[in-house]
Formats: sequence, C-alpha cells, structure tokens
Amino acid sequence: MIRQVTQTGSMLLILVASLYSPNVATAHGTVSGEDDPCLRRVGERVVHFNAYQPQYELKGQYCTDIPREGDTFLVVDLVDPALRNEPVGMRVVRGTDGAEGEIVADIRPSTHPDGVLRGEVRLDAGLYTVILATEKQNLMKRPQYLLRVQMTDYQKLVRTVAVPLLGMLLVAWLGYKLVRSKWIGNWRKGSIQ
Repeated sequence: MIRQVTQTGSMLLILVASLYSPNVATAHGTVSGEDDPCLRRVGERVVHFNAYQPQYELKGQYCTDIPREGDTFLVVDLVDPALRNEPVGMRVVRGTDGAEGEIVADIRPSTHPDGVLRGEVRLDAGLYTVILATEKQNLMKRPQYLLRVQMTDYQKLVRTVAVPLLGMLLVAWLGYKLVRSKWIGNWRKGSIQ
C-alpha cells in the first residue's frame, strides 16, 4: 500500500514539476540569444528592445509586458553594425493599428554610432505599438513590438499561482492518504515491528 502511494505521489510530482517552468516568458531575466523575446531578426539585421521604469524598479527590464503606467525609457540596441551607420528612428503608437493609431512618441531617424537608440515616453495603461524604421523603410513589414502596459498576463498568473497551488494540494492529498492508510494506523497502535 505504501509503495503504491509513494509511486503515485512521485509520478504526480514529476508531472507538476514538468508543467512548471519558471523561465517561460518572464519579464526578461537571464534569457539570451534565440530565446530572447526582445531580440528581433530581420533578414541579417538584429535589434534588441528594452523598456525601463526606474521610478518603480531600478533594475527592471521589460520587453513587451510593462507592469505599470508612467514615464518609460525605451532603448533599442542596434546589434547589427550596419544599422549604426544608417539613420534609424522609432515611433510609438497607441493601439495595435501601427501607423493608423495616435502617435505617442516620434524619434526621428538619425545615426547612432554607439549602437543605441534612446527615447522617453509616458505610457498609460493599454496597448502600444513600437515601430522601428530607417529613412528608407520600416525594419519589418508588420509592427516591431507590441507593448502591453499595466495589463494582466493570465498565462503568467496561472504559472505563478495555480501550478504551485496544485502542487500544495497534491502534497496535502498524499499526506491525507498516507494518514488514512492502514500502515500509519497500525504504526500509531504500535503493532508494526
């Protein structure tokens, strides 16, 4: 009986552990390379986007999910050296319509020898589109980055709350089954040798 409960519990714990992956879609974390949601590859060109709100969290880096509304620093690293000699600009538009929405910030194209395009914008709660462009063309045919400002990410909520809660319920259920088993009852009576 105990062996059966132990095997079942072990299998369920392995299942719960495999479903819970703390590195999936975090704000930014230690993700690098191809797994980085802030990195965009357009042909051979590569750019990397970050948003900062030091008034709330000094070291917080965000890519697409920005936790609070307010003043936000937008930084685009022009990873591809060819982009550093080409005028590159950034436009932030309210909504997901791209060029059709209300322009919130417009950083005109200019060269960036240090490889960093910077801007500051006040973002209210809602959706925004960040479009990167050279003087000649958009770097992508569709919007570059979609920002979600102060919006609930239900997928992240499930990962951070529901999965650990299910794990605790499983442990409680296994403890209950173990206490109710005959082996524990006999052990309490002192009849196990």
